Amino acid sequence: MPKGYIIGHITVTDPDAYREYVERDTPILEGHGGRFLVRGGASDVREGAFKDRHVVIEFPSLDAARAAYDDPAYQEVAGIRWRTAESDILLVEGA
Repeated sequence: MPKGYIIGHITVTDPDAYREYVERDTPILEGHGGRFLVRGGASDVREGAFKDRHVVIEFPSLDAARAAYDDPAYQEVAGIRWRTAESDILLVEGA
């Protein structure tokens, strides 16, 4: 079964408040089998326009990624991100 991924491109607008999102989202996403492959760090954009921060979380399947994102606990915590950052989030199936 192909893995599933949550990929985020994020520009944080309130770093102090955003820290709470990072602290609270991690156990929820890991509880759904998520494993952070990329979480911030240096990036080198070669084509196009992207946000400042990139996140890639691997899940056992696309359904598991969907369940993590749709989890009511995660949606509550996502409200912090919505207030403290500009973000593009997508869920994709791996090869």
